[in-house]
Amino acid sequence: MAGDTAISVHDLHKSYGDHEAVRGITFEVAAGEIFGFLGPNGAGKSTTIEILEGYRARTAGDAWVLGADPGKPTRAWRDRIGLVLQDSELEPALTVRETVRMFAGFYSRPRPVDATIELVGLAEQLDARVGSLSGGQRRRADVAIALIGDPDLVFLDEPTTGFDPSARRDAWNMIEGLKDLGKTIFLTTHYMEEAQNLADRVAILAQGRIVASGSPDEVGGGDVTVVRFRLPEGIEAGELGSAAGAEVQVEGNHATIRTAQPQRTLFRLTGWAEQAGVRLADLEVRRPSLEDVFLELTDSGRAPR
Repeated sequence: MAGDTAISVHDLHKSYGDHEAVRGITFEVAAGEIFGFLGPNGAGKSTTIEILEGYRARTAGDAWVLGADPGKPTRAWRDRIGLVLQDSELEPALTVRETVRMFAGFYSRPRPVDATIELVGLAEQLDARVGSLSGGQRRRADVAIALIGDPDLVFLDEPTTGFDPSARRDAWNMIEGLKDLGKTIFLTTHYMEEAQNLADRVAILAQGRIVASGSPDEVGGGDVTVVRFRLPEGIEAGELGSAAGAEVQVEGNHATIRTAQPQRTLFRLTGWAEQAGVRLADLEVRRPSLEDVFLELTDSGRAPR
């Protein structure tokens, strides 16, 4: 595995009896990037992550994490990995400092306790009991625990679930700060806006297979722009297509055009409409978001089987 690759997965499979949860996925995560691993519940995300963390054996395929096989974990290898689980239960009676100090004892070369707590934005809660923290503050404490061993790779599993918009934005700033420290972040989230804002690259998993990968902009439609409007009465899709110079899809009483040349398409379409005295009601022009593509690719009727 190349030195600038933190995770390399090739043709990974995991079966439970007759059920194949992971069906031959291949991807790489570059060192120092934030990689978004996306998919609906039951897509195989948790199984894949547990394999990469060294807690579940794979059925077939290759996996390398920080240059080692996660199926044969060592203490030194685990020292280089930090985990933020989706659900964690910390001792509510301990203070933040006591909690982080306790976990620091599990590592060979831990970071300074107070500095790590300050890094995640809990300097004012150093001596507060964990049970008194808000949900967002408790999540910051989880991240401090993941960082105390000074890992090279951090797995963040749904880090902002249940957060209000303000707390989520604060968490994003904290996660971007981890990248600035040179950490590699493997992020799972159900919030597509979160992946759009944080991830350098994403992979979308559906029914155990990767159905799309690339930068959020590439996956979210690339150069394609969607033009949508109410289908004018008495006008056929073919006439619209000839006017716009692009294929027109009609669903119900709406027409949709997907184009890589939106300015040209709109010029032709609106010019024709003006000349023909046709009104294009509810005209809308936008690029598909990552969420739009995610929903389309992971729909049970469209995802690959």
